Amino acid sequence: MQRRKFIKSAIGLGLIMHPFVKAWSKPLNFRDLKLSGPPKPIFIYNNWSAYDELSDNVPQTEELAMRELNEVIRLKSKGVEIDYYVMDAFWFDLWGGYRTWHKQHWPNGPDKWLIECKRNNIKPGMWFSTNLIATHSGRFLEVISEWKDSLGTDPNIMCMFDGGYLKHLSDTLQLWYDKGVRLFKFDFAYFEAVTPAMKDKYTKEQVLEKNKIAFMDMLQQFRKKNPDVLITGYNGFGGNMENTYTPFNEKIDPRWLDTFDTLYCGDPRFSDVPMMNIWRSQDNYSDHQVSAYQAYGMPIRRIDNCAFMIGKTGTCYYRANNCWKGMLILELARGGWVNVYHGNLELLNNEDAKWFAKVQNMYHPLQVQDCTVTFGGVPGKGKPYGFKSSTVKGAVCTVVNPSQAIVTMDLPVTTFNKTKLLYADGGYKPTVNGNKLTIGPEQLVVVGFDVYAGGKYDLGVDKTIRIPIAIDRIESTFTRTGKNTIEGEINVLKGKNVRIIMQQFDAKGVPYRSWPGSPPDGKKVSEAININALQDGKNILLHIEYDKVIWSGLSWAAAEIKHGDFDQGKPLHIKCTSGEKDELKLSANIYSVSYQ
Repeated sequence: MQRRKFIKSAIGLGLIMHPFVKAWSKPLNFRDLKLSGPPKPIFIYNNWSAYDELSDNVPQTEELAMRELNEVIRLKSKGVEIDYYVMDAFWFDLWGGYRTWHKQHWPNGPDKWLIECKRNNIKPGMWFSTNLIATHSGRFLEVISEWKDSLGTDPNIMCMFDGGYLKHLSDTLQLWYDKGVRLFKFDFAYFEAVTPAMKDKYTKEQVLEKNKIAFMDMLQQFRKKNPDVLITGYNGFGGNMENTYTPFNEKIDPRWLDTFDTLYCGDPRFSDVPMMNIWRSQDNYSDHQVSAYQAYGMPIRRIDNCAFMIGKTGTCYYRANNCWKGMLILELARGGWVNVYHGNLELLNNEDAKWFAKVQNMYHPLQVQDCTVTFGGVPGKGKPYGFKSSTVKGAVCTVVNPSQAIVTMDLPVTTFNKTKLLYADGGYKPTVNGNKLTIGPEQLVVVGFDVYAGGKYDLGVDKTIRIPIAIDRIESTFTRTGKNTIEGEINVLKGKNVRIIMQQFDAKGVPYRSWPGSPPDGKKVSEAININALQDGKNILLHIEYDKVIWSGLSWAAAEIKHGDFDQGKPLHIKCTSGEKDELKLSANIYSVSYQ
């Protein structure tokens, strides 16, 4: 479930969508408008997922924040570019009105952090909730005297066109700017907020518009006074973030691009394209969202894909640094000018940092050209796709094959003298012949052309990932044997592993996400969506990667059986079940796979 909706529904605010006040007759080209935006590609560290107070119980503290600042400084010493350090949510005190830091976790306030950032040429940034003051855990901000006349009829959101809240917030931003803060991140916008005094004076549509206009005007006036600020928008400013199957038929209100430098396209989560490597499914989600926001009319450089998130907390599914290299490559390849790195940087050692810097050094000059284009299929459709960036000296194509097949595809480069595979996930060895690339299932590959085909840009192979060297679909028939249960028998090829892909859909054929709770008390999704393999009535050992507590839900399951763990001379009985109460349609596909 979308994080913004999860937070709001959990405190009883309802799932209210944001209708657009103005219907546009044709797609807008934001480049034709006089817009703000980063003057160049920038690199941001954000400490969210090193702590997590929404889908976990790990608090942000001064000790944690300063530890991560030291890690930022270490990475910078190895060549990693980091321009900003953003202090994310819950740095503030309950009664402080965004002017006092959490008294228990920051007893001495933020001065040490601000001073150390300045000393190390790092610009500080801060998170602000636009007008939400409560989560599922209760109030995270109490209503101070200056805000009282802005409290909405819904007591968890503040009206921005009536009362003193917005004026106080504007003055607060200036206070922190004067202390050296140069990035302001806004989250959780609820423009339906209205005070009792205004409730009967305006329609719902007028309330939405008046709140928007008031907030836009405040930020634009703040920028006019402080032109070197960076202002980023997160939840509440448009776009679908909940899934990867909805058609690209939304629009982003273009006025937000006059207000924010960038808009993000969703917190990292798993797509509706099932994959054995669950982290590649997470990459697929962010790839899809960039394509979606581009289709909504946004230029790629203004899209914050927000996808690089390592860490030890529930918000990033306790992924630590699993498959982090591909995640970094794609963060940069997508072409956005705001590159954000979240989480526990201590998970990256000094050699990792040098590789990190090498990847930045290749993609940064490409981002500057502002010419990144997408190609291939829509990521959420499960077909191969990629991102191409180029200069007059050459091009780089970053390609993902989310399918369960080895495929050959044409890369969109027609004039070149030489090519080179710069990076590949381990296992299957991809090949490039001219502009034709053959790539394995679920594999990420980077191909360089001309100047980028030199050894300087060689990024190697990530051997922590194992892509099958062969994969074939096994013909199988599954029968519904009970509510949300399907079963079937398969015969397998000797010496081959078995891969099982299961999906669940609602009555309309739409992928259906199971959501059995968030960390730390939620259940693993594997308890809600289940695959069993049996032989002679006995369960066969399965390898799965989706056995995680997933705050955003999951609509599929994937499992593999090693060929040595069962008798290959006998059929396998496969049973797939969903614990959902609603009647769902289940499907399963079986593959034989081989590894090097």
